[in-house]
Amino acid sequence: MDAYQAAAGRYENMVYNRVGMSGLKFPAVSLGFWHNFGTHDDFDNMDAMCRTAFNAGITQFDLANNYGPEYGSAEENLGRILEKDFRPYRDELVITTKAGYDMWPGPYGDHGSRKYLMASLDQSLRRMKLDYVDIFYHHRMDPETPLEESMTALADIVRSGKALYAGISNYDRDNTEKAAGILRDLHCPFIVNQRRYSILDRAIEKDGVKQYCGSHGIGIIAFSPLAQGMLTGKYLKGIPADSRIARDPRFLKSSALTPERQQQIADLAAIAEERGQDLAQMALSWILKDSDVCSVLIGASRPSQILDNIAAVHHSDFSEEELKRIDTIAARVPYETR
Repeated sequence: MDAYQAAAGRYENMVYNRVGMSGLKFPAVSLGFWHNFGTHDDFDNMDAMCRTAFNAGITQFDLANNYGPEYGSAEENLGRILEKDFRPYRDELVITTKAGYDMWPGPYGDHGSRKYLMASLDQSLRRMKLDYVDIFYHHRMDPETPLEESMTALADIVRSGKALYAGISNYDRDNTEKAAGILRDLHCPFIVNQRRYSILDRAIEKDGVKQYCGSHGIGIIAFSPLAQGMLTGKYLKGIPADSRIARDPRFLKSSALTPERQQQIADLAAIAEERGQDLAQMALSWILKDSDVCSVLIGASRPSQILDNIAAVHHSDFSEEELKRIDTIAARVPYETR
């Protein structure tokens, strides 16, 4: 019993939210492997981040087939970490992966065909040394493949036992509704849509998918909650040499940091300070303020960032005045993702 109680202690400071109308719960904060788990990253630091996350109650590790770089390396590194530290805790973890972007050369390594999705998951399972994942996502909409084909592939993957639940990512409202109808007819447990969402990026509100998922029992997990680092405050005084813009400008370019954007970030940081939070914590709390979003995906480059971010789950209450001020500031400068 003492060992049980000691293990249970890791969950005391985390909030767990039901995913749509399913029986599954996500930690309010989940760890994403999009960055900092690739070929050229430090393995000991990856391992330390996973251990820190798990011991703080983060039970979900989110991956995709092409996370790295190199493609597949994030899954390979997770496989090493699982073998080293986590094999006894597999049933306490939610491990997810995705397929839908380019993964290998030729006509069968991209998009949404049945051949690609099934082959990709088999490869992912080998890299991670797993028998199954908890959720397998189609990573993006594919206009060239019938939606019925992609969704039937997800349903058959779940029936095979290689995934417990099906998910979609980057799907707009219209295609989310169509996918949900197909999977419902196939009696497949479709539970979640993974979408980009932040104080600055309100696309899921504008296209209606947030409201649709909330009213139809589909969970939302939000990625890029800190707008590729702009909502951390690190760019208020320029571009640090160790920042993502300086090291890897594929997803956030220096041209995005206009004087207007920097002032916008500074004004949001002032509200966070009034709340007793740093800007990153407030940005995460803002996403978790209502029940439509069941988890927020964080990226991290060191264990201490994970612990700082977790503090957001206990301060997700906002006054009407705070929300109005945040909305006004966010609307001043349009947000572009690339």
